[in-house]
Amino acid sequence: MSDMEFIHIGYGSMVSRARVVAIVSPDSAPIRRMTQESRERGMLIDATYGRKTASIFIMDSDHVILSALPPEKFGGQLCDKEDA
Repeated sequence: MSDMEFIHIGYGSMVSRARVVAIVSPDSAPIRRMTQESRERGMLIDATYGRKTASIFIMDSDHVILSALPPEKFGGQLCDKEDA
């Protein structure tokens, strides 16, 4: 996997595939707390462009990125090419 591969997270935004730790749904209370803590620490990136948050990317840099696309949209993009 190349370090320069990106995942399109919607509305022209992309994240580095190599830096993604997890993609989660925003529905649980622990995830909502994590999002709020990231906002308070200045580590939250809102890429929803005003739409409802449907998935949350947790990055290895401790950043949390909000996306309006559901987590299911990204499953195929995260598989290694060798696995496909």
